Amino acid sequence: MPELPEVEAARRAIEENCIGKKIKRSVVADDAKVIDGVSRSDFEAALTGKTIVAAHRKGKNMWIQLDSPPFPSFQFGMAGAVYIKGVAVTKYKRSAVNDTDEWPSKYSKLFIELDDGLELSFTDKRRFAKVRLLKSPATVPPISELGPDALLEPMPEDGLFKALSKKKIAIKALLLDQSFISGVGNWIADEVLYQAKIHPLQSAASIPKEGCAALHKSLKEVIQLSVEVDADCSRFLVDWLFHSRWGKKPGKLNAVEVGADSSQFPSNWIFHSREKKPGKAFVDGKTIEFITAGGRTTAYVPELQKLSGDQAVKAAVKPQKKTTNKKNNDDAESEDEEIAKNAKPKGGKKATQSRAKKPPAKRKSKASDDDDDDDDDNVDDDDHHEKKPATGKKSKGSSGNKKSTGRKKSKGSESDGGDDEVKGKEEDAKKVQTGRQTRKRAK
Repeated sequence: MPELPEVEAARRAIEENCIGKKIKRSVVADDAKVIDGVSRSDFEAALTGKTIVAAHRKGKNMWIQLDSPPFPSFQFGMAGAVYIKGVAVTKYKRSAVNDTDEWPSKYSKLFIELDDGLELSFTDKRRFAKVRLLKSPATVPPISELGPDALLEPMPEDGLFKALSKKKIAIKALLLDQSFISGVGNWIADEVLYQAKIHPLQSAASIPKEGCAALHKSLKEVIQLSVEVDADCSRFLVDWLFHSRWGKKPGKLNAVEVGADSSQFPSNWIFHSREKKPGKAFVDGKTIEFITAGGRTTAYVPELQKLSGDQAVKAAVKPQKKTTNKKNNDDAESEDEEIAKNAKPKGGKKATQSRAKKPPAKRKSKASDDDDDDDDDNVDDDDHHEKKPATGKKSKGSSGNKKSTGRKKSKGSESDGGDDEVKGKEEDAKKVQTGRQTRKRAK
């Protein structure tokens, strides 16, 4: 998801390549979900012939200033991106536009051709972005509702501490609140909390002054560095959590077991599985765990980021309660299993007395006897042999059932005797022959 560094990289690319140039032609997508509050024709007419004067950003929003209003404004959402043909805007989950690429992309929401032949496009594959045409973007929502920009208007350390002391929500959720600080998204929040060694669920008001100082320092450093390198993650510091929190394959930092097979991912990215293989992602040899904080999947390192104060005490008590509950549940499950075992023979007899329940009885017998061997196969054959006549005529109901029960008992006693005594080869051969005849009669 584009955050402050990615949006700032897009703004700088426009500023460096498009300022002073006139819009020759524009194409707006027929997508009312993304193109917000204006028709295609009105949008295109408002841009054509205008000159680009500046590019602005606040938080994760950007707008292009023209020589006269209205101005196109972009809220990047989950997958918004700016491409300028021939210019590498950023390598963060994107690639430069090559001559062989589809251009403009089928995901293009706004395409602009400039008078010198340069072309740019705002794309959004997932359609969570918003593209608007506004007279004064900075004075109306959503930009007017944003808190201070994390890069342009950083809070002083004392101001941050005072602001945190008034907030009882989890620090990760607070950092994601764009009305508190704008521009911080999921990966930046995880990174700065990792660098500051603060647990993402720690209450903001409970963070001490030294913890606040560490958070202020890491927030400043992470944002400044990521902006300086134009959000090129291959140039992020190697010890950042960022490199170890993405993807869907298990891996370790600086290990051979690294694995992106797509060229869109930098070679130093580490892949793991958040859901299926917890504890398989590492940074600096320490395990990364994943929880939900602020409604988002959150990566943190338990060895370094620990809850403190009352939250630490509560966290220590919870596992004991879970263990007790688990024991009680196990006892209850054992009792249920015992009851089920005791009830099985009764269920079996009822099945032989009711023709309507014959198929389930057969399945139950098969399922309960999967661990047994040859003797159970013979019993199944006998069951088929006895049940076949019963399905033909209704008048035989009770007598047929009694015969079936008697024959089963007889067969069972013979089977028990066969287990206790070792018989001769001739006697075994007779049993085999009898079994074959029984199967034939059943068929």
